Amino acid sequence: MAQVHSEIKESSTNESSNSEADLVARLPTREGWATPLTLYNQCWLRSHTVGKFMAVRDNFKPRGDDIILATHPKSGTNWLKALAFTIFNRSRCSLDNNHQQHPLLTTTPQMAVPFIGFSSTGGGDLDHLETLPSPRLLSTHLPLSLLPPAVSTLGCRVVYLCREPKDAFVSRWHFENMIGTGAPVGLDAAFAMFCEGCSPFGPFWEHYLEYWNESSARPREVMFLRYEQMASDTLQVARKLATFLGVPFTQEEDDRGVAQQVVSFCSFDSLRSFQANKASPDGVEVAGGKLFFQRSSVFRKGKVGDWTNHMSKEMGQELDRLVEDNFKGSGLVF
Repeated sequence: MAQVHSEIKESSTNESSNSEADLVARLPTREGWATPLTLYNQCWLRSHTVGKFMAVRDNFKPRGDDIILATHPKSGTNWLKALAFTIFNRSRCSLDNNHQQHPLLTTTPQMAVPFIGFSSTGGGDLDHLETLPSPRLLSTHLPLSLLPPAVSTLGCRVVYLCREPKDAFVSRWHFENMIGTGAPVGLDAAFAMFCEGCSPFGPFWEHYLEYWNESSARPREVMFLRYEQMASDTLQVARKLATFLGVPFTQEEDDRGVAQQVVSFCSFDSLRSFQANKASPDGVEVAGGKLFFQRSSVFRKGKVGDWTNHMSKEMGQELDRLVEDNFKGSGLVF
């Protein structure tokens, strides 16, 4: 009887997998970036990840005390992860003794805070997430609409980070050329696709707005951050983040300068210097193999306003108009 039950379960799993593959095969697909993109529920995803992320909305089980770091790609994801991880875990991962034993010296921020549903970045597969103790510190690039509704209804805390779109685009363009194995992605072609909304996890304006509106609806549970805020006053952001995460800096910690230690430890230059972020290449799964990129490639410059070194004034104005049109009336401005 057990064997029959097992065969039925296996058959059901295979049928589900085949049905999912058939659905993905019928979705619109675009070439042009380092890997093909597929449009799923109005969001462009790398084609090889669609199946993984389809499962998130149906199978990821949020908990009311989850903390989710949500970012639009190329907006300072690793910086936010490092800062949040260090703040949240500072009681057991001290920065004393020159922080020689701190986990982030040997583990990348990507692996320290797992991506929901994406195992290749370290422990993000849904079965593994179920085994993690509460409260869980998790991350995602998915728009809110592709996460389970329970993220909102259970009151999960969300920290959202976005970036001025021109700088985000330039960072995206550089990254695509770092991981691509074919012909380089041209700036003009990449810009056209970005402005159409066709970029990984795009359209960017829909991504920003979903979390912006959620922060308006749940201001005590959703913290909306901009990369530029972090760059201009990291210490203030760190203090606000600690309070939001439920682990505010104490007076005794202030007397010892712990908040400033955290900021210095998690600075862009520090993270880039850690061996964990300079070690062997990471793999990005694609159909039939992997793309590889150096871990250091996620710490390119991090400078605000770098777009002026790559885009023409006219391109900047075009993207500004697009931003103004799409965010009109929302209260979100750049």
